[in-house]
Amino acid sequence: MAKDDSILPVSSSTPLELLPEALECYRGVLESLGRAQIPYAIAGAFALHRHTGIWRSTKDLDVVLEAKFVPSALTHLQQIGFETHIEDPVWLAKATLGEYFVDLITALGNALLVVDASWIDRAAPDELFGIPCRILAAEEIIASKIFVSRRERFDGADVAHLIRSCGLRLDRDRLQHLLADHWEMLLWSLVFFSYVYPSYVDVVPPRVWNTLLHRFQDQMQNPKKGEPFRGSLIDPNMFAIDVREWGERDLYREYIERHPFLLRAIESEDRNRE
Repeated sequence: MAKDDSILPVSSSTPLELLPEALECYRGVLESLGRAQIPYAIAGAFALHRHTGIWRSTKDLDVVLEAKFVPSALTHLQQIGFETHIEDPVWLAKATLGEYFVDLITALGNALLVVDASWIDRAAPDELFGIPCRILAAEEIIASKIFVSRRERFDGADVAHLIRSCGLRLDRDRLQHLLADHWEMLLWSLVFFSYVYPSYVDVVPPRVWNTLLHRFQDQMQNPKKGEPFRGSLIDPNMFAIDVREWGERDLYREYIERHPFLLRAIESEDRNRE
């Protein structure tokens, strides 16, 4: 769920002070979604704070919802004065009020993970800006941030902080279910975590380490010949040469063409309005 920020976010344990204009924007979105009875969960900086205690300066609010609800959400937000647009039909729409905005997120940028009802159901009831809401579970945050590993944006620190704070109570089965055939990314993140926090390595149960390491060892001894190149799922720009010149498959393009949920929902809504 990466965004191209020209200024790196500043992390602190000091509570975040929001300007009245920001509160107006964020409350307006949450109240509108509530009135429209659209299921959603809060992600991003506010969810990271709930799970780790870390505050990060931000000018936006991340809201996770199923793609099928986006057209209705945009309509209701437009009715109360928000400017809205589709930033990326694969995963991201935006609602803006002044200089503040809210991201409506329906998938990972590479469409490998798509938000479904279980993401919202598993989110914890909470309150934000005085409004009842739900906060995205740590497992879904970790699974989505693992793939934010591009040259211009790396969320490895967020993943490490989430594991450090939530490791003992993480639902490992859920995490492994979300990552499925991409379990190597989970192993990589755990190794990264163990390097950053060597004295906290025991927050990850031995069963998890053993399962992933044995699976990795088996793969090394019995490589799966013919498995596709997956670099474009990490960064389609940095690995563009592999696709354009070296003849590798573009799994990134294949995934987004296979899961254009938001695009179909928007096109359907446009037809209904006509």
